[in-house]
Amino acid sequence: MASSSGNSSTPTQNSGSEGNLQVLMDQRKRKRMQSNRESARRSRMRKQKHLDDLMGQVTQLSKDNNQILTSINITSQHLMNVEAENSILRAQVVELSQRLESLNGILNFINTTSSVGGVYGTPQNTTAAAASADSFMNPLNLLYHNQPIMASADMFHY
Repeated sequence: MASSSGNSSTPTQNSGSEGNLQVLMDQRKRKRMQSNRESARRSRMRKQKHLDDLMGQVTQLSKDNNQILTSINITSQHLMNVEAENSILRAQVVELSQRLESLNGILNFINTTSSVGGVYGTPQNTTAAAASADSFMNPLNLLYHNQPIMASADMFHY
C-alpha cells in the first residue's frame, strides 16, 4: 500500500511542481520580455544618437561647403580683376612700344641728318639743320607728348 499511497502523492506533487514550473517559466518569460524591451529601447536610443550625429555632420559639411564656395567666388573675382588689369597693362606695353619706336625713329633721323651735314647735305644749311633738330627736340613738337595712354578692360573681348 505504500506504493499506492506513494503513487497517489506523486500526482499531487507533480501538479504542484508543474505549477511551480509554470510560475518559473512565466517569470522567465516576463524577465525575457522586459530584457527585450530594454534592449529595443537601447537600440532605438543608439539609432537616434547615430541619426543626430549624422545630422550634425550634414550641418557642418554644409557650412564648410558654403565657405569653400564663397572662397572660390572671391578667388574667381580676384582672377578676373587681375586678368583685366593684365590686359590693360599689355595694351599699355604695346602703346609704349609704339611710342618708343617712333621716338627712336626721330632720334635716328636727327642723328643721320646731323652726321650727313644738314637736311640738304650742304654745309651752308647748318642753321636749317639746327632749326630742324631743335624742332624735333622741342617737347611741344613731339607727336605723342600730350596724349595720355588710353587703355581699358572694355577694349578686349574674351
